[in-house]
Amino acid sequence: MKTPIAAATAALAVVISAHPANADSNRLNSSVVQMVSIVQYKAGCRDKVRVHAQLQQAAQRHALNVRDDRALAGHIGSDGSTAQQRAAAAGYPGSVQETVAINPALAISSMELINMWYSHPEDLAVMRNCANTDIGVWSENSLDRTVVVAVYGSPPHDAASMPTGGGDSR
Repeated sequence: MKTPIAAATAALAVVISAHPANADSNRLNSSVVQMVSIVQYKAGCRDKVRVHAQLQQAAQRHALNVRDDRALAGHIGSDGSTAQQRAAAAGYPGSVQETVAINPALAISSMELINMWYSHPEDLAVMRNCANTDIGVWSENSLDRTVVVAVYGSPPHDAASMPTGGGDSR
């Protein structure tokens, strides 16, 4: 017969090993997309960012990798992959940029996250880039770490719809 302490310890071990519910991550991911839309609007962007499944897949891959490999602290994966390579592997045809946040706690709010990225000029420039009309956001948690990856995409332009004649092609 188990003692109450042994039973409580076993139950606690199960709770500690479990990752937080996906509903909270989905809520955070959606909120980050909305906040990025606001940042872009304030920067003068006309198009609202759209969630793109392939970019979300690339963000998920990197968020899991960063969560599980404590040596990672940025944009390069444990296999040496870049955001562009991860997006291409997921099937995204355009160019991409990425913001990564690692918070030393179980959770982070979307406002804290956006403020974190807002305070870094490189991340702010990525969020404000009006060419980035596609986005994929993924968050992962452990007991002492929250990782959020946003992959921003600029879809390739259709050559048939580009204006012709007289313009500078740079």
